[in-house]
Amino acid sequence: MATQTHNPVAVTYARSLLELAQERKLAEPIGEELAGIGEILTAQPTFMSFLRDPGISNEERIATVDKVLKPRVNPLLANFLGVLANHNRLGILDQVAAAYEILLNEMLGKIEVDVTVSQKLSSDELEKVRQKVSAALKKDAVVHQYVDDSIIGGMILRVGDQLIDASVRSQLESMKRKFLASRPR
Repeated sequence: MATQTHNPVAVTYARSLLELAQERKLAEPIGEELAGIGEILTAQPTFMSFLRDPGISNEERIATVDKVLKPRVNPLLANFLGVLANHNRLGILDQVAAAYEILLNEMLGKIEVDVTVSQKLSSDELEKVRQKVSAALKKDAVVHQYVDDSIIGGMILRVGDQLIDASVRSQLESMKRKFLASRPR
């Protein structure tokens, strides 16, 4: 997923936080805490709605974040949450978290790869896929596995906006098109 797909304001905030975290040698721990907050926001959509609701005063949002999130995170991240709150930007916190993860992975030379298979791969098989993809891309692949039995076999890889479809379903459809195109009319 490229950073361009995110809200540019969220990317700007994420980049600023990453630069501050790098200066303090906290880029990865801050990334882990921010990812945890992102998971909370995904798991608790009502909390995200609360942060975005224009009917709720910014003071209420600040008080809630001060009580719920700030005591549980690194002081740098707590201050950053305060900056977001003071600029009335808590509603994009989930987008900032996603952008930070992408920027951190880029900085660390990692790349997100989605692998879709017909049956769940064992950890050894998944590691072999990760190693092959890492070698091919010359980056450290972070692999996310998805299962879709409709692909019959093989796999589909998604790296950013590129799709590599090596599924049996795709191969069968290709053979069908070739067969139908070559038959006499």
